[in-house]
Order: sequence, then C-alpha cells, then structure tokens
Amino acid sequence: MADGTLSPGVNLEAFSQAIAAIQALRSSVTRVFDCLKDGMRNKETLEGREKGFVAAFQESLHSVSRDLGELERLSNLVGKPSENHPLHNSGLLSLDPVQDKTPLYSQLLQAYKWSNKLQYHAGLASGLLNQQSLKRSANQMGVSAKRRPKAQPTTLVLPPQYVDDVISRIDRMFPEMSIQLSRPNGTSAMLLVTLGKVLKVIVVMRSLFIDRTIVKGYNENVYTEDGKLDIWSKSNYQVFQKVTDHATTALLHYQLPQMPDVVVRSFMTWLRSYIKLFQAPCQRCGKFLQDGLPPTWRDFRTLEAFHDTCRQ
Repeated sequence: MADGTLSPGVNLEAFSQAIAAIQALRSSVTRVFDCLKDGMRNKETLEGREKGFVAAFQESLHSVSRDLGELERLSNLVGKPSENHPLHNSGLLSLDPVQDKTPLYSQLLQAYKWSNKLQYHAGLASGLLNQQSLKRSANQMGVSAKRRPKAQPTTLVLPPQYVDDVISRIDRMFPEMSIQLSRPNGTSAMLLVTLGKVLKVIVVMRSLFIDRTIVKGYNENVYTEDGKLDIWSKSNYQVFQKVTDHATTALLHYQLPQMPDVVVRSFMTWLRSYIKLFQAPCQRCGKFLQDGLPPTWRDFRTLEAFHDTCRQ
C-alpha cells in the first residue's frame, strides 16, 4: 500500500509467507518450462533419455502442485480486507500485470492519502477561522459606507422595465448601431442588433444575462418562416461564422454577475468595433486578408483587429 499499512483483518505473518510461496511457485513453474526446453539430454541410449526426461518432468510438476497447495492454504490464512474500502472498484487496477509501466493504482492510493490529509487540515483551519471570525464594527464602516454607490440588482430575474431601460441607454450610446427588442417567449428579451451595413446580430437574453449570440451578414435573412427571429441557423458565410465564435468567447470574457448592465454595455462596445470589419487591417501582419478572410478577432481590451492566427 501507499503508506506501508494493510487493511484491518489481514494476517501479516501469513501475508509474508504467501509472498514467499508465490515466489516458490514461480520458480517451480520456471523449472517445468526449463525441463521442456532442455528435453532429453546427457543420456547415451534413447530409452535412458526418455526415462530421465519423464522423471524430471514429473518431479517438476509435483513441485508445482505442492507449491500451489501451500499457496492456497496460506491464502485462507491471510484474511479478507475491510469491505469498506475507500477506493471501491479502483482496487482492480492493482491486478495490472504491467505495474511498472502503468502505476495507476499506487498513484491513486497516494492521491487518496493526500486528499484525506487535506480534508483533515481544512476542517481544522475552518474551525479556527470560525472561532476568530473578523467582524467590522460600525466605526469601521464609517463614512465610506454612505459614499458607496447603490448596487445594481443582482437577481437573475430583473423587472422587464429595468431591462428595457438598460437596452435603450445602450442604443442611444452608439448611433451606428440600432437595437430592436422583442419578447416572443414571455419576459425573456431577444435583441436584433444591426451594425451599420456590415452585419446583424441576434442576442438571446435571460433577464439581463446574454445566453447566445448569432452573427449574420447584413443581407442575410434573420427570420424564420413564421416571422420569428431565427436563433438556431448559422450564417452562410465563413467570416460571420468566425465572428459568431469570437462573440461566444467574448460572452465568457465579460463576466460580472453583480452588475449585468455593465456586462451588456461592455459586450456591445466590443461588438461595435466590427463596424470596420472589412476595412481595418490586421495589427500584427498589416494585411487585410489572410486565407481569404479579413481580421475577425477583436481584442477584448484594446478592440484592435487581428487575424485569428495572428492574435496568438
């Protein structure tokens, strides 16, 4: 085992004897194969060679049978390990015959040992911290608490009017960007963002949190046959498929659950940088096209244009 101990209920003396019996059994089996390999040698007559080979082979088989019986006897004396083994079926990994090449079981035991230690020390640390918890007094809060700006609503479900006000303010911030808000499925909003004559973006929102974005070309159809926004089909153009992937990455980058309106405003500011999708050169290589595509990546901080391969 990893820590040098065996499970309760295991006879250590019988265990060591069983290991010796296994070694003896392996030696006996080796002698059997050596006997078969050597064959009939060192006898003058054919009859003598046959008798000598049969006698040696029988003796080797008797040794194997004797050692195997001894091992079975000792295995009954070793005892069974505890049924509440913490690693469950992972113990079967110890039966791997190529243990030297794939020491998974020993590594798993070591990891479990350190995990138990970590849990133990974490419990001790938690108890100490709870005993000495730091609490701010009213004097420490002082005037700073009065000057602190009012926090925005952080609940997942925000009033529709609040969402409408946020989107309306963002729409007024960017003249070259128009935002149409609709609620075809209840209170959740869906936005159709038109950026100049470059592209259109469908933004699926849950309250004030953006769930999904689909970027399509300015002349592409963004509606289904029943007149609703098509939130499933992707663009027919590779350039806008790339921008859709980058927009999904941007959603993961702009994360601030405490102030979702800031997240939406930051995302729209980043999206507005695509107004010159086909006019801005790559800031790394200086080219307008690479593999037939313009720079589709926009840096999250500087909003500079890069080709997908040049940004790395």
